[in-house]
Amino acid sequence: MNLSQQLINGLVLGHAYALIAIGWTVLLGVAKLVNFAHGQMYMLGAFVTWYAMSQFGLSYFVAVPIAIVVGVLVGALMQRVLLGLTLRQDLVSIMIVTLGFGHVLHGVAALAFGSTGQILDTPFSMETVYLDDVWFTWQDLLIVAGTIFGFGALKLVLDRTTLGRHARMVAEDPKLAMLAGIDVRKVYFGVFAFEGAAVALAAAFVAPRTPILTSMGFDEVIMTFVVVVLGGIGSVWGSYVAGLVLGLFIAFFGALVSPAYTTAAAFVVLIVVLTLRPGGLTVGTGAR
Repeated sequence: MNLSQQLINGLVLGHAYALIAIGWTVLLGVAKLVNFAHGQMYMLGAFVTWYAMSQFGLSYFVAVPIAIVVGVLVGALMQRVLLGLTLRQDLVSIMIVTLGFGHVLHGVAALAFGSTGQILDTPFSMETVYLDDVWFTWQDLLIVAGTIFGFGALKLVLDRTTLGRHARMVAEDPKLAMLAGIDVRKVYFGVFAFEGAAVALAAAFVAPRTPILTSMGFDEVIMTFVVVVLGGIGSVWGSYVAGLVLGLFIAFFGALVSPAYTTAAAFVVLIVVLTLRPGGLTVGTGAR
């Protein structure tokens, strides 16, 4: 086994996990909600990017913004449907509705794009860089750079802007925030729109590494759940660290044992960590 290559693979995979999870992290931190359609939104973002490039001949740099716009619209639509449940904090109903929404997205995508797997080739994914006995693509570097920039920008917005202050206030106490004159509905819509945009961007960056299938969302929602819980509910940096830890673990586990058992192994790690440290790797509240 090439340890250096597995380290590179783990770092890229870890940043990919963190980038896919960033929208759900904010949703959990601000709205205290779980979106079980997150994986299907990722799948949709990947297919929209592929469709824009393959069917309309658009460049990757145009297809990515289109996928982000679609993600924003899907996120806003979901929150419009869930608004009453969100304001009542009816978590059980929200979980059921988002799970159903995910299945609807899966069915719509299957009708629109078919069940055949597709390959999303980009100018970055087709260029490989070799350094001695290790290699990576420019797409891998784009994932790492995009993740670092995304988490840094999110942290800056949450800590230094009025929007971030309002989001933290809603996260702490929605009713008190409403009494303080904050439009909680707009904050919730903004959070869902951000989740849709973030997961679409993640799909456009990460999906070129693997075949894209209409069923891929179910796997992604599982790994995203592991990342956000492992990192501490609502902790921005916790999700970043958890993504890296999980990516490195899966890369080495897959090389040493078998890639077939990586999902089960990820849940073993989650169980062990939560047993020893119930708050996750870092305890986060209010999307910190």
